[in-house]
Amino acid sequence: MATSTPALPADNLDLLTPLKDVFGYSSFRPLQEAIVRASLAGRDVFALLPTGGGKSLCFQLPALLRPGLTVVISPLIALMKDQVDALCANGVAATFLNSSLGEAERRARLRRLHARELRLLYLAPERLMLGSMLADLAGWGVSAVAVDEAHCISEWGHDFRPEYRQLGELRTRLDAVPFMALTATATERVRADILTQLRLREPGVFVASFNRPNLLYRVEPRSAGYRQVLDFLRARPKDSGIVYCASRVGADALAGKLVEDGVKAAPYHAGLDKSVRDANQDRFLRDEVRVICATIAFGMGINKPNVRFVLHRDLPKNLEGYYQETGRAGRDGLPGECLLLFSPGDVAKQLRFIDEKADEQERRRAREQLQTMVHYAEIAECRRAALLDYFGEEFPEANCGTCDNCLSPRATFDGTVAAQKLLSCVYRIRQRSGFNVGLRHVVAVLTGGETEKIREWGHRELSTFGIGMEHTRDEWGSIARELVRLGYLGQDAGRFPTLQLTAEGLAALKDRRRITLTRPLAAPAPGVKRAGEIACDELLFEKLRQLRKQIADAQGVPAYIVFGDASLRWMARTYPATPAEFGRVSGVGEAKLRAYGPAFLEEIAAHLRGNPRQRFAEAESRLAQPSTSTMKTRGELMTGTVRETLRLFRSGLDLATIACARALSEGTVSTHLANAVEAGEALELERLFTSAEAAEMQAAFDRAGWQTLSGAHALLGGRCDYARLRLFRAARQPRPGG
Repeated sequence: MATSTPALPADNLDLLTPLKDVFGYSSFRPLQEAIVRASLAGRDVFALLPTGGGKSLCFQLPALLRPGLTVVISPLIALMKDQVDALCANGVAATFLNSSLGEAERRARLRRLHARELRLLYLAPERLMLGSMLADLAGWGVSAVAVDEAHCISEWGHDFRPEYRQLGELRTRLDAVPFMALTATATERVRADILTQLRLREPGVFVASFNRPNLLYRVEPRSAGYRQVLDFLRARPKDSGIVYCASRVGADALAGKLVEDGVKAAPYHAGLDKSVRDANQDRFLRDEVRVICATIAFGMGINKPNVRFVLHRDLPKNLEGYYQETGRAGRDGLPGECLLLFSPGDVAKQLRFIDEKADEQERRRAREQLQTMVHYAEIAECRRAALLDYFGEEFPEANCGTCDNCLSPRATFDGTVAAQKLLSCVYRIRQRSGFNVGLRHVVAVLTGGETEKIREWGHRELSTFGIGMEHTRDEWGSIARELVRLGYLGQDAGRFPTLQLTAEGLAALKDRRRITLTRPLAAPAPGVKRAGEIACDELLFEKLRQLRKQIADAQGVPAYIVFGDASLRWMARTYPATPAEFGRVSGVGEAKLRAYGPAFLEEIAAHLRGNPRQRFAEAESRLAQPSTSTMKTRGELMTGTVRETLRLFRSGLDLATIACARALSEGTVSTHLANAVEAGEALELERLFTSAEAAEMQAAFDRAGWQTLSGAHALLGGRCDYARLRLFRAARQPRPGG
């Protein structure tokens, strides 16, 4: 039994100061602030944030503000070390316990835990049942537990790990402390399972958008195999990324070929000796290897923010795993590219693997997941919308501007004749034999195949035998799958999936309805501006990267522990010249300002002594604001970034559009406008709040008082976030003597 964790007055706590001073950020990402406040108030929390959405900060920031030890359950040893290294670089007392430690180091860390010197402890789930760990936790003053990668607890998830089931026992032992479950990928079924398995009590549930606007999604037909991969990598000589392969042998062979062709690459999969695998990952994290060839069956769990691309050489098994793997690109908010090389032959291979599974229910589920994955690969519509739809989210735009189908819409053609032939073939086979057959058999009949089944079932005598010689078998397969998507054909998910003519398909066949089909895949137009791009002095950026590498190597940590690429780009865009200016760069907290500021400021100054200063539009727009929370003067309130938000609002844009255009959260945009109002700027409130919303907030503030936001937030049941409440209060708060 653990001592109950006292709830903090979370609604009134100043979070922006520690956010900036420790982590170097001047604003929260979507949902982060609400999650932190709910946790500090003592509530259980379920948080679903996309990869790169800032999950770690949701439990790291509360750990600094509440007394006691926060325990973080993480399944990946490398990820533990990365996060602990990053926390220590920011001046936070954190450690981990896992099998990578020697006995002397383990004992030293245990002494610090017994002395209660640490704020965060990272553990693997299997570590919980070793020795006296559960008893030790009860004596270390645990005040919160965070379960990272929480989807691993669900058998319905794509990465189920049996050892996560032990976390129910941890909840029993630490029943009085708040738990937080975090994941980046979970369908509604998996979410419900996580809440049940972890025994979360009336949790605050926070589900962010799955949309990653800085990622470009593309699918190309795999035609030249290795040459396509090599050409892709050679076109991006300075970028690091991951190439996913279907097998360990394939990952090893690909890495070997790339090295022979001058690409710094290494394999990474479960079949490698642990020391080799760890060494390869470490080289990748330190930018000594720029390409990792990994199996799609093995999660890398890397925390490398500057992965610029993820290439799938082979077809993933399901869309959930694909989303998670592509999510490893662009975690720093800068552009990332996700390319899938698709071959219909991959579908047949996957089906053979599925047929080897013993359990029929498991086979059926795997076939359904594969059909969804193939649908994604072959659709002509927006790929971003398809991904979001899979997770139950609707993408509001008709054109996302960052997938191949939206950038270069594929041409369509009158496919009535082809569709009539295929639909008729399915109909004739059923009419003659009394049963349905699979896609491969239908295509074999259309293309005049001489198979044993065709002879045995007399399908050579069908009127549709051999009438489709104008298309290859792969082309017919693509046409058939599009007719399934269009609803003219049905396909079951049994052991031998068969095609059936739907009522819609029969009507189209009889009416000779015109059917439009899509041309094969095409690459998007080059040179499109990408979401998340930060224009900067590229020469200075390279110099800062080299300096970062020297410092990181000397400290024995990955380069991004020092600074991420986004921070370096803002340095190379805004040319900070003083410690105060350097401290306003996003990602620069007090510890990093002291440790690295002098070296980076000197590098920037030396660059400017020999090179002209480049000018960029709105160069100050993304500099972080000063860390103090008591800014009152107009000059301090009306920073460059606030002025830019105000300008866009007055041009007629709404908050959501401004947030998208500036790659900010809507909460941050609301905060900017609140600053503007407090500085004396007038806004049209009817554009921000409906009359009903305004009346509801007015009543809540009148009842709770205008001094703090927490009372109104509680009266409104959390329906209005703090940023919008602050904006409303700034505009409508009664003034003294008014």
